[in-house]
Amino acid sequence: MVNMKKFLYVAIPAIFFLTSTPLAFGQSFDGYFSAGEQLMTNAQLGSLSGFPGQDTAQFTDGFRFGFRMGIAWRDWFAHEVGYAYNRTHLHDISTTPVTDLGGMAAHQGFYDFLVYGTKNGHRIRPFVAGGVQFTNFVPPGSSASYGQGDNKFGLNYGVGVKAKISSMFGVRVDFRQYWMGKPFGLPGASGHLYLNEISAGFGVML
Repeated sequence: MVNMKKFLYVAIPAIFFLTSTPLAFGQSFDGYFSAGEQLMTNAQLGSLSGFPGQDTAQFTDGFRFGFRMGIAWRDWFAHEVGYAYNRTHLHDISTTPVTDLGGMAAHQGFYDFLVYGTKNGHRIRPFVAGGVQFTNFVPPGSSASYGQGDNKFGLNYGVGVKAKISSMFGVRVDFRQYWMGKPFGLPGASGHLYLNEISAGFGVML
């Protein structure tokens, strides 16, 4: 299960901003469904055999979908929270051919602060984003609902663009990188895991 103490350290400030700033500045809301690819970098997780130096476990690339909700803050900034489901496979790369150990999920919750390149009210709004997230990696054959996932906290950053296509609806494109520790604690694991997002979305812009 999610480490609630750590999650609250992230969630409480985000909730404070999301609930207080609209009252102070009367800004707008947007919400999107997004889907696309998740591409793993430095995805070797360590040794399945227990001997350090044998990087046999590795994540594959996969697909991703999720939801984002944002509230504007003044004319150039916004707060955004969301959830994403990432689908990957766990491979044993020490065998020939490579052994697929099964498909697995990575559930992700995140908060981001957005800085726009155009003022609120423009039809097209490029932006840069940065924030924090947790990712719950659920091994093949396990279930997040039974607390069998491994949680990793980290940072994310990236760029994107939103475009209004009618008085109510809009589209967006996001390029984001999520930086975190490697899950499962396998011997020989080193460095950080990078989950890269390329996605497009459709939603409401109020």
